Amino acid sequence: MDDMFTPHEPLLQKLRILIRFSVRCLAVLMTLVILWGVVDVAWEIYQKLRTPPVMLMNISDILATFGTFMAVLIAIEIFINITIYLRDDIIHVKIVMATALMAIARKVIILDFEIITPDYIFATAALVFAMSIGYWLVVKYSDTRSVLRSQVETCFDNPEECDMEDLEKTDKRV
Repeated sequence: MDDMFTPHEPLLQKLRILIRFSVRCLAVLMTLVILWGVVDVAWEIYQKLRTPPVMLMNISDILATFGTFMAVLIAIEIFINITIYLRDDIIHVKIVMATALMAIARKVIILDFEIITPDYIFATAALVFAMSIGYWLVVKYSDTRSVLRSQVETCFDNPEECDMEDLEKTDKRV
């Protein structure tokens, strides 16, 4: 049972390699999604501008275009989350919550108030409020120091060589 918690256990090392490969595949796929999204934004604008009245967009066309733009921006935020995970091997809650807030903002921007019910509007407002409070709490009370997994493993393997003060000085992150 003790072997499961040692960082040098062969099975866990192979699983970590597999997970890192999977995350790299996700990064490549997300890049393709972003590129397709940019093409979709350009196509959407082209289609809207060539339909009569030519070179004019009504408000619903503009909102649909905003929605498409926001979808691409959310994909870019997700890509950033993936690359940060690859670099630091930790998940940054603040960035994930900011991405979620951006997705909620996209939903609010493209809401059609003539179709949706008041219950849906109140639920969306409650979601925006809850996520905003959660994000504020994460930003306000987050520890500005994060320690990389490799540093923890070094301290776990050789506690006598680990100096927490050095870790705090060398690895300050927001």
